[in-house]
Amino acid sequence: MSVTRSGAPPVEPYDVAIVGAGVVGCAIARRLAHHPGLRVALVEAQDDVGQGTSKANTAILHTGFDAVPGSLEARLVREGSRELAAYAAESGIPVERVGALLVAWDEEQLAALPRLAEKARRNEYHDTRVLGAADLYAREPRLGPGALGALHVPGESIICSWTTTLAYATQAVRAGVDLYLEAPITHAGHADGVHRLDTPRGPLHARRLVNAAGLHADTLDRSLGHDDFTVTPRRGQLVVHDTFARALVRHILLPVPTALGKGVLVAPTVYGNVLLGPTAEDLDDKGDTGSTAEGLRRLREQGRRILPALLEEEVTAVYAGLRAATGHDDYRIAAHPGQGYVTVGGIRSTGLTASLAIAAHVTGLLADTGLDLGARRPLEPVRMPNLGEAFPRPHQRPDLVAADPEYGTLVCHCERVSRGEIRDALAGPVPPRSLDGLRRRTRARAGRCQGFYCGAAVRALFEEAQG
Repeated sequence: MSVTRSGAPPVEPYDVAIVGAGVVGCAIARRLAHHPGLRVALVEAQDDVGQGTSKANTAILHTGFDAVPGSLEARLVREGSRELAAYAAESGIPVERVGALLVAWDEEQLAALPRLAEKARRNEYHDTRVLGAADLYAREPRLGPGALGALHVPGESIICSWTTTLAYATQAVRAGVDLYLEAPITHAGHADGVHRLDTPRGPLHARRLVNAAGLHADTLDRSLGHDDFTVTPRRGQLVVHDTFARALVRHILLPVPTALGKGVLVAPTVYGNVLLGPTAEDLDDKGDTGSTAEGLRRLREQGRRILPALLEEEVTAVYAGLRAATGHDDYRIAAHPGQGYVTVGGIRSTGLTASLAIAAHVTGLLADTGLDLGARRPLEPVRMPNLGEAFPRPHQRPDLVAADPEYGTLVCHCERVSRGEIRDALAGPVPPRSLDGLRRRTRARAGRCQGFYCGAAVRALFEEAQG
């Protein structure tokens, strides 16, 4: 078990190297960890898992009702949705099946709803239903005026995307995968059946390579002689409203989709607050994750139409992330057997839902390149700390507090995070390397005060753990 952020990799080639420790890269590493005969490296440019496109995910567990029928994405989302729902239940990842409403605001959108329902049936999802205005407002009484109807998709759910990525990484590392953090690829080459990945930490060698580099997947692809797609960073700005807004909305509220994506949504989160966003801004800079006054103004305009009362509620945070848009309407997953190389590009926001199915698909492609997977074993189950509001938190469990009083000592009162939870996160198999990493693992400093009251105490615990 190894998680490092300094030091050179070993000289001996790994059997498989995966570039990119987002939700898909971590899922692939976990899948390969089922085969104890394989030496696997997971290589990440940043200081933590889930830091790239995975961080911009709107945390929806999709049904795949609106994928392009017959596409690879449609199949992998459909399969992955079932697999992830089962995995989340086993692993303690919070999921709430709240359902979605695609709201029609004009006659053209209203006319599109039956076509979307038919598309869902072609994607083997048969539970959609077109609602009239009266039925829609009965379900969402705080919806803005003027809606004409909606398509109800009851199977859509909200999930903790961060805990999902960490659960995959935890199982992979526990099973022997070496996780290299702060190891950006500066050059990649392939000679004599071995890949060489140059990093500031030194070269890493592998006989098989999986490119799950997200925003940078096209760059790595081209360094190996392929020109299949170009990644355009698509910025999504989001606004997080305080938990007092949670009573305003019951479903994921979506517009009728366009070519740019699913559009701006209003959705509850498993943490008890409400999300507004994302924008869809195509940029040139793959590092531009800043929020803008203009982007937030547009979000507020759209939010006012969808759920007017939301704009009266406090804003807890704003943030932005980048998605890897390619201009293609399907994933760009391809094997290059002569190089022992698999590209996993063009993974959109559905990648969270499809992650386990993508991992199985990629493992099959690796086997087709001649990789001997060897024997398969079950992995040690993982039980993640609950970050969801719909389930008991540690301080609400008398048995847990009686056994360990640290779970009853709150440090972050906004999010009700205990010393015990912070202690556990700092000692985990994939520990945080920053206060932001600790926040993602525990929700400490993520509440309405944003660390104003608990920041010093949280920092002291973090620094004490760093020695």
